[in-house]
Amino acid sequence: MRNCGGEPAYCRYQRRQALLSTISGWKPSVSSVKEARILLVGPVGAGKSSFFNSINSAFKGYVSSQANTGTAGTSLTTQFRPYYIKPSSSVTHVPFILCDTMGLEDGVNTGLDVDFATILKGHIQDKYQFNPLMPIQPDSPHFHKSPGLKDKIHCVVFVIDISRVKLLSDKMIEKFVVFRKKANQLSIPQLVLLTKVDEACPLVAEDLKNVYQSHYINKMMQEVSFQLGVSLSVVVPVKNYYQELEIDPQTDILLLNAVVQMLRAAEGYFDDFYNPEERSE
Repeated sequence: MRNCGGEPAYCRYQRRQALLSTISGWKPSVSSVKEARILLVGPVGAGKSSFFNSINSAFKGYVSSQANTGTAGTSLTTQFRPYYIKPSSSVTHVPFILCDTMGLEDGVNTGLDVDFATILKGHIQDKYQFNPLMPIQPDSPHFHKSPGLKDKIHCVVFVIDISRVKLLSDKMIEKFVVFRKKANQLSIPQLVLLTKVDEACPLVAEDLKNVYQSHYINKMMQEVSFQLGVSLSVVVPVKNYYQELEIDPQTDILLLNAVVQMLRAAEGYFDDFYNPEERSE
């Protein structure tokens, strides 16, 4: 066994590989479901699409950009997009789907607001174009009339730029609370993803390993925990890839750890449907 104190780079690589192995080996406890469907929700510019691209990069082994990202004032994502990550020679099984949505805005009944519960129940299909003025209609070609358990959302992840935590408007916090209530009514677990931690704290920018030692990061985690009414244990800090040309093991460790937390949360959802005679093989 190599000594981590002597070769931190090697140990980071080992940790990254162990997380990839854990994720690849995960299976839902319900046999009718092959992948956990994870819904990403958050304000415009919070980093939802960047998170998918970053996770995709961690699995591919190089920086990749599949989902549209940018700095526009309005959401670049205007459709409901379930994103799959392709298996590779090193990761043979990817047991989750990241579902991207349009960014939340302060106005009432804008975009995702009118369709959120319908998405949770599995009625909305890939490439549905959000209409801020009207919810999806049952006669729409993108409306799934009889969704099964595999079509529903198994975990909701609220994505927030950590530097914007104290700047969240009352309207935005109210939206999060309403969304949380709708998810709770359907017994869907939720996590909060705090992005851009490296931009928020010089100590973390210097070394991502310091993320849980940073007083500022911890303070923001507690703040968002209070604002949204969630346990501190479900608030997860990450750094997305946005200007890097190569992947970094420590960045991947934070990203992949977030996925592990999502899968564990989804497993809690599947526990309600667990039947020992129909166990996933």
